[in-house]
Amino acid sequence: MNSGMWRGRLIIILVILFTGGLSLSGYQMWTPGKIIYDGSHDLARNGIWLQHGWLGDDEWFDRNNKVTRKSSFRNAANMRQLAAHLKRHNITDVFPHLCPATPEGYIPPVDENQTELFLQIFTGFRVMPWVGGVTGVQAFPANPAWRENFTRSISDLLRRYPQFAGIHINIEPCRSGNIEYVTLLQEVRKSLPRGKIVSIAAYPPPTLWHPFANVHWDKDYYQQVARCADQVVVMLYDTAIRFRKVYQYVIKSWTHDVLEWSGSASVLLGVPAYKDENAGYHLPAVENLANALPGIHAGLRTYSALPRNYQGIAVYCEWEMDEDEWRFLREHFLKPQTES
Repeated sequence: MNSGMWRGRLIIILVILFTGGLSLSGYQMWTPGKIIYDGSHDLARNGIWLQHGWLGDDEWFDRNNKVTRKSSFRNAANMRQLAAHLKRHNITDVFPHLCPATPEGYIPPVDENQTELFLQIFTGFRVMPWVGGVTGVQAFPANPAWRENFTRSISDLLRRYPQFAGIHINIEPCRSGNIEYVTLLQEVRKSLPRGKIVSIAAYPPPTLWHPFANVHWDKDYYQQVARCADQVVVMLYDTAIRFRKVYQYVIKSWTHDVLEWSGSASVLLGVPAYKDENAGYHLPAVENLANALPGIHAGLRTYSALPRNYQGIAVYCEWEMDEDEWRFLREHFLKPQTES
């Protein structure tokens, strides 16, 4: 190979290295998220998803091999401790798990004494049972009979326990444009006692960083669904994103979009605090409070004043939060006085 060819290749290699160095340097300098310590985005109206055992009947423990854990739920002192802990962290909306529905559409039964005690201790909170299931396994919104049974069982539960603030519906997957899901929400809303809340677990907007249409809702569908709900709790996770700053950037974009698209429905921004180490859709080192909260702060900072439909964040989930995560939440989102 002559010297001219060597010089040409050397120049190409140097250009590639230089360009790569600039890209790496640019990524290191990029700060898509914002760190905030003053609690300015905490309206003290946050939410959290809770375990099934807080409301579930005895048979649930038997079916799921959790009999040894039943005593920790059937315990008034533990309930009071949980309520005090959540109150300290400015959580007002709680979604106790009551999934999945049966393939016929009936939601699981609750334990009567347990539910009465829970609602008594959680006075001052908005308790909305979390109902739904996996589409095509337990949830069949396209089936009118399933919708009728699902709707009736929700209505019966809220009439039996009027202390419930409403219902939280989570059906996955739900592709953008699914009109049967909209019909279900309309039927549930029509059947509920006056003043009860229809809360939904919602998908985030589309993004090039996660090109899977069945777990994202476009603007038109988002607006259509939001008109059927009082509260939208958007799941800002399960993205399969492998880079922390990219995840922060996506959260920033989603925060702005869902607030713009949700109309008059209250918006809770769902943040991840779970592990699922071996799930391809979730990398705990990326999808966590340390990256989600800066993204939310950055998204909210795009407004001169917080939007009227912004309510706060919702933590997924209570049973996987550890003390380090609670401390991070206090230091990086909550109003400082909640530390006392």
